[in-house]
Amino acid sequence: MAANDVFMDTAGFLALWDAADFLRTVAASEALQIQWVGPERFQAAASLFARRHDKGWSFTDCVSFELMHELRIRDSFMTDRHFRQAGFNPLLEKPT
Repeated sequence: MAANDVFMDTAGFLALWDAADFLRTVAASEALQIQWVGPERFQAAASLFARRHDKGWSFTDCVSFELMHELRIRDSFMTDRHFRQAGFNPLLEKPT
């Protein structure tokens, strides 16, 4: 699962290469589910972002956290310590 904004950011980053190919691959994937961020999800993420500004979490992090909470996902394919701070299990976290 990934939010649509993550793909927009990635496509922007890949613009120097072949973002269109990346987006076609993602859209055709059966292994990946894109979760669209509409007004309600956006507002929930914005509220979390405002409440937890002390953590240094990005807005994209907060969108992911809200989606993971809503969809009852505990594990994340991330290295980011912010996912652990938010109560999730970052599978790629570096050992301390």
